[in-house]
Amino acid sequence: MRLLHTSDWHLGRTLHGVDLLDAQRAVLEQLCRLVAEPPDGVPVDAVLIAGDVYDRAVPPVESVTLFADVLAELTRHSTVIVTGGNHDSAIRLGFGARLFTDRLRVHTELSTIGQPVLLSAGGVNTAIYPLPYLDPDEARFVLAEDEPLARSHQAVMAAALRRVHADLAGRPGHRSVLLAHAFVIGGAASDSERSIVVGGVDSVGGDTFAGIDYVALGHLHGAQQLRGPAGTVLHYSGSPLRYSFSERQQTKSVTLVDLPAEGPPVLQSLPLTQPREMTELTGLLADLLTGDDHAEDWVRLVVTDRARPDRLFDRAKSRFPHLLQVEHQPAGAQPAGSWQPSSVVERDPRELAGDFVAHVTGLAATPAELQLFSNAYEAAASVAG
Repeated sequence: MRLLHTSDWHLGRTLHGVDLLDAQRAVLEQLCRLVAEPPDGVPVDAVLIAGDVYDRAVPPVESVTLFADVLAELTRHSTVIVTGGNHDSAIRLGFGARLFTDRLRVHTELSTIGQPVLLSAGGVNTAIYPLPYLDPDEARFVLAEDEPLARSHQAVMAAALRRVHADLAGRPGHRSVLLAHAFVIGGAASDSERSIVVGGVDSVGGDTFAGIDYVALGHLHGAQQLRGPAGTVLHYSGSPLRYSFSERQQTKSVTLVDLPAEGPPVLQSLPLTQPREMTELTGLLADLLTGDDHAEDWVRLVVTDRARPDRLFDRAKSRFPHLLQVEHQPAGAQPAGSWQPSSVVERDPRELAGDFVAHVTGLAATPAELQLFSNAYEAAASVAG
């Protein structure tokens, strides 16, 4: 059986104020082509979308339309199984779920935990268990056994897995796949994932998923495989698009999962071409403005001039049309908080001026600046006298 694992589309997201709808459409069209025309000709039996379809609970209309278009294309060729993430509204994402055909399964209700989607292909029978995002504040009551569970991601995930294993025990000969949107211990995060800390704890131990053949994870934006218990593969597909400059080195992809009748799953990463590269450049503004490379990239500049250049953003924008962020960090600047106030009593005015310049700019005042201040001080003192 062949599965395609993806997650964290974040439809409706912006990047430093830039609308990403066209960029998201471009990468999702690649995903659709991979399902319609698999590279090796082997059909995809199911597409797994492990949460965070949208970036917020009430997504823009254009994002809802894009999701509908992508689902229409994917379900022409494969079964699609969708779960909600911490960014999604369970009610809105799951609207109409009971009306969908067997080619589209949307699971956002906690009451469906332990109810699998059963698929058979290539002589392999598979039980796929979609877990909606488990918000501990709600799930600890819905999944309670005798009394409410502890208020933690670990407690509610363990309870959900007990329901999964109870169902799986009655399905001999089935391979098992789980969709989960969670931060599993050992995963590498980036700057663009929203915190899911509850009660000071945001993580789930990998051992929680013991006994499952493949765990299709969502939430972390970098594709990565984690160390799991024996016989279990834990894998994040990552987001299909870069959503922060901390992700600029990540190769974005979707994951093909071939699940044989016996033995471990075989994973293949299929890279997705990014609509624009992400580039971070550091240096003096005059040096950064030379040349013509990176003109089509999303760019972040760190300008190290001693003094903040005039019209910094406008000058940088004229060189980099897709500039998203500019920071002024003078070379040799003192770390924030390194300046300590001291008594001004009986201190030389030039020394006070030097301290002020260092506090404001992070750099020691130059002799010319100190002389300018000295001249001004003496002129003011002569008038006052």
